[in-house]
Amino acid sequence: MADVTVRAVIFDIGNVLIEWQPERFYDRTVGEARRREMFAAVDLHAMNDRIDLGQGFRDIVHETAAAFPAFATEIRMWHDNWLDLAAPVIDRSVRLMRALRARGVPVHALTNFGIETFALARGHFDFLDEFDRPFVSGHLGVIKPDEAIYRLVEEDLGLTGDAILFTDDRAANVDAAGARGWRTHLFDTPQGWADRLVAEGLLSEREAA
Repeated sequence: MADVTVRAVIFDIGNVLIEWQPERFYDRTVGEARRREMFAAVDLHAMNDRIDLGQGFRDIVHETAAAFPAFATEIRMWHDNWLDLAAPVIDRSVRLMRALRARGVPVHALTNFGIETFALARGHFDFLDEFDRPFVSGHLGVIKPDEAIYRLVEEDLGLTGDAILFTDDRAANVDAAGARGWRTHLFDTPQGWADRLVAEGLLSEREAA
C-alpha cells in the first residue's frame, strides 16, 4: 500500500458520479436514426461547452434551435428535459465519495457544468452539496482541459502536484491535470476507481466495497 500523502481527492461529475450520455436520451425519445442525423448536422457538444463556460442555458439552446429549424424541437429538449439527459446516478461512485468524507479526506469536484445546469442538478442530486468545494466551470469561466482551471483549483486549495488525486472520464482532462503533477485516474468503472483509492491508502477494501 502506498504512503498516504494525498491531501485532496477531486471528482469529475459527468460519467463519474452521474452518467452523461445525451445520445442515449435521444435514441430513446426520437429514435437512433433521427438522433444520428441531428448530431451530424448540429454540434450539440460544442453548444454545451458554451453553457459550461457560463453562458445562459436557455438562451444558448434556443439560439441553436433557431439556427437549425429542422431539429428545433429536439434541440430544445436539451433544455426542457435536461434532468433526463443527466441520468442515472452512478451509485458506487457516490458511496466512494461518501466513504472518503467519512474518513476525513477532503473531497472536491472539478466539473464542466453550466451555472444554471449545476443549480438544477444540485436541486435533484443531494450528494452534490456534500463536496468540501465544488469547482464549476460555469462559475470559473474556463473549462477543462484548459490548464487555467487546474491552476485556479491549486490556488484555492493551496495544494499542488501529487498532494491532489483527480479522477475524470476524459483522457484529455486527466492528461492536463497530470501535466501539472497531479495524481490522476482515468475513470472507466467504479471498481477501478475503488481499487485506486485502496492502493493509495485512502480507503480500506471494506470501505471501498
